[in-house]
Amino acid sequence: MKSIRIGTRNSALALWQAREVARHLQNNNYLTEIVPIVSSGDKNLNQPLYSLGITGVFTRDLDIALLNDEIDIAVHSLKDVPTQLPQNIEMIAYLERDYPQDILIRKESARNKEFHELKLATSSLRRRAFWLRNYPATDFSDIRGNIQTRLQKLEDGDFDATILSLAGIKRMKMEIDYEMLPLMISAPSQGVISVAGHTDKPEINEIVRQINHQQTQICVEIERNFLSTLEGGCTAPIGAFAEIIGDQIRFKAALCSLDGKNCIAVDENFVYTPAENFGEKFAQVVLENGGKELMAEIKSQI
Repeated sequence: MKSIRIGTRNSALALWQAREVARHLQNNNYLTEIVPIVSSGDKNLNQPLYSLGITGVFTRDLDIALLNDEIDIAVHSLKDVPTQLPQNIEMIAYLERDYPQDILIRKESARNKEFHELKLATSSLRRRAFWLRNYPATDFSDIRGNIQTRLQKLEDGDFDATILSLAGIKRMKMEIDYEMLPLMISAPSQGVISVAGHTDKPEINEIVRQINHQQTQICVEIERNFLSTLEGGCTAPIGAFAEIIGDQIRFKAALCSLDGKNCIAVDENFVYTPAENFGEKFAQVVLENGGKELMAEIKSQI
């Protein structure tokens, strides 16, 4: 069989993720070739994502390459992937989740400030809302770009700290001080590398399914079903995190208003059964407890 062409964005982190998928496939004795694709999401670094009006801004160019047979599979950071996939594209594998958490990184001059005193740089509606829930007087700045770009903007900009995904820092092996943020609930499927394939390539898709991590798949499908039922795309302030603990799954999730004042949360432990759509079930609980009105309010404000 010829090499499996692995499509990826061309940032350092995305290339690391593609190499990780390649490593898994090579361990199963398959040849691979990495094909970098420039993403529209990487080209526009001045506007926050929610103002672009596109939920799949980081995946669209890879989707097109997949549909045009320029690549055989596409590697994504799963939290960037819309819950509604384009026709003929399917998720075929998930690597084991490593670091799902959000972290706070400060500039040196803000080392001794309390959380409520920090001026924060983040373009994530979720991170803003969850932070405002605890520190309602916070000033925010928008910030976009890859990890290195954001850290440089942190040094140069008129703000004290930024919030990033721990996965990126760890995968890039960056020696940097950070603080954990228990007040945050991660974005649905944060910290998971995923692989998309074309439905017309069943042979390649079966090969790639061999590297799938089933426990991760169970958890992220619950999180993404929760997200899709709320109709949040990946821009509304929605956190969702499932983890397997012993013979049970713990699921924590919340939908927050943009200002953080109104949050509807669930925190459940349950025994998993494949027949039940737990993500949808818990999203319905949120919707019935004011979530429907809150989602309408958020959509009118974005």
